[in-house]
Amino acid sequence: MEEKRVCVIGAGISGLLTCKYLLQKGFHPVVFEAGNSIGGVWAKNTLDSTRLQSPTSAYRFSDFPWPETVIRNGMPHQKEVMKYIADYARHFDLLRYVRLGEKVVRLEYVGVAEEEMGGWKLWGGTGQAFAGAGGGPGVWHFTVQRADDGSVELHIIDFVVLCLGRFCVLPNIPSFSE
Repeated sequence: MEEKRVCVIGAGISGLLTCKYLLQKGFHPVVFEAGNSIGGVWAKNTLDSTRLQSPTSAYRFSDFPWPETVIRNGMPHQKEVMKYIADYARHFDLLRYVRLGEKVVRLEYVGVAEEEMGGWKLWGGTGQAFAGAGGGPGVWHFTVQRADDGSVELHIIDFVVLCLGRFCVLPNIPSFSE
């Protein structure tokens, strides 16, 4: 099977987990994060006094335990949560797949007529896109803008996973009558 490339948008907890599981399934992920660090909502506009509202047993990676010192102290502070997320990413070598300061500014599916898509079945995790519907010949074109110099790159990829989180800002895209 040819290695499928996957664009993951967002390097918060969901984006990092998506990256890890895509790697385990044999995909080649690239994670784009508009901000300058991983961690999602924990990295953005969070006060130092912010604490986790749940016990560590309810807010953890199933395959990566909290440090004992954090568990003993109860509800971790923002910096402890950020360290836990960063330690997780380092432990599973995910950071090399993350591109910080790179925002996806355009995303377009190219290659198949909309009428044909109506007959496709959902992807069932077999590694074949839209199994049973002609193999799904389309690809995604997306544009990424770098925060440091404003330069723009065009990428072509097989799949896209949006891990934008609760507090993402989506552009207002008006619809026009035909």
